Amino acid sequence: MSFARSNGFKIAYEVSGDGPPLVLHPGMFQIGAHWTESGYTPALTADHTVITVDPLGMGGSDAPQDPAAYTLARRADYVTAVLDDIGAEKAAFWGYSLGALTGYAVAVHAPERLTRLIAGAFDPIGGFRSAIGPTLRHLGLPADTDAYQLVKQGAAANAAQAAVVDAGEPGAFRANYEAFSHEPGPHVRLAAADLPMLMYAGTADPWHEPMRTFADRTGIGFFSVPDADHQGGWDRSADVLPHVLPFLTGDLS
Repeated sequence: MSFARSNGFKIAYEVSGDGPPLVLHPGMFQIGAHWTESGYTPALTADHTVITVDPLGMGGSDAPQDPAAYTLARRADYVTAVLDDIGAEKAAFWGYSLGALTGYAVAVHAPERLTRLIAGAFDPIGGFRSAIGPTLRHLGLPADTDAYQLVKQGAAANAAQAAVVDAGEPGAFRANYEAFSHEPGPHVRLAAADLPMLMYAGTADPWHEPMRTFADRTGIGFFSVPDADHQGGWDRSADVLPHVLPFLTGDLS
């Protein structure tokens, strides 16, 4: 494992494969190694130098407990710090959930560092908050329920994510959540970014329709993972990769 430095914090990452650089950024309560465990990295290393990142606050990265460390600009900073550390001027970026939000951050704050962006399962219009109401209503919970506890409970039900929760710093998790859960969707600035993009979500994910709406408005690519909820959109790599691989290797000139 290697480490970059960003705003005084250590960012852990690993590099494998050969070819144009591709950053893989996972979601909340995930680490870079989960891309390999879920079947993504092995399908990518033949044609790309794959850089799997542990998000700030998780895994081998530092875990600040101030929400100010997790603003969109700071998220973009730690991705570009990793690119600087490996000597890459530009890279493709693929993020899921919190990773997709981080990709939006780079596209907004440092678009010149990206060649293309793949974003899975995060609403660029309403942000995280657009899923809270529908989820609470579906579960029959009051509107003032602390959604963070639901996110954490969901992670605890998955063995790989539960291991991250058990090994991590609770204060950093909460600070990270407080930051991204209050960020407005960056759709206006994202739409203005001159960057090839591909988005996707499971049809049972509450962010499927907002993402498809954004894609329709902007003319960017979008695909659905049939009958998949938020976790399913991550788990079903065999359904996702056939859409993403041509986008990554295709000529976008």
